[in-house]
Amino acid sequence: MSNPTVAATPAHAAPATTESDLQIAGDILAVQHLLQPAREHPATVAEFVGLARSIAEDRASWQHLVRYDATTRWYHRLRTGPGYEVWLLSWVPGQGSGLHDHGASSGVLTVLEGELTEHSPRGPLTLGAGSQRVFAPGYAHEVVNDTLDGAVSLHVYFPGLTEMPMHNCSPARSEAVSV
Repeated sequence: MSNPTVAATPAHAAPATTESDLQIAGDILAVQHLLQPAREHPATVAEFVGLARSIAEDRASWQHLVRYDATTRWYHRLRTGPGYEVWLLSWVPGQGSGLHDHGASSGVLTVLEGELTEHSPRGPLTLGAGSQRVFAPGYAHEVVNDTLDGAVSLHVYFPGLTEMPMHNCSPARSEAVSV
């Protein structure tokens, strides 16, 4: 006779693991009603995301500034405010950032035109126009234009970017070494 107080585990159940907030809640950027509108002086991650989105939508404020440079990534500081700065970057095909982090700064990366690939220990992630990524201090990644067309991105750093330490190997190689 079976014990009715013991619940059977379904055959399709995944093994118990510790989940991050992102795995539980999903991508916060995909939940539109949680995003805050841009304020003159943003103070929260959601407000910085809103700032990036409002700048992205105002093409007239940045499109005329874009330049492409085949020898190095082109960049232009678009705006500064109390405790943050906004950068505009362009990427020709094949250009990449190298594996780096942003020191003590958090950030919002928004693809304005084209497509970029973010490489991190979690694997590659393709980001098309309109895609956004939020990252915390110390988050290491490499961003590359793997396409045959140019790309433009917007980067909001808070606090303003004071360092960008480079790392020795690509995320794919560091993942392979740690296994």
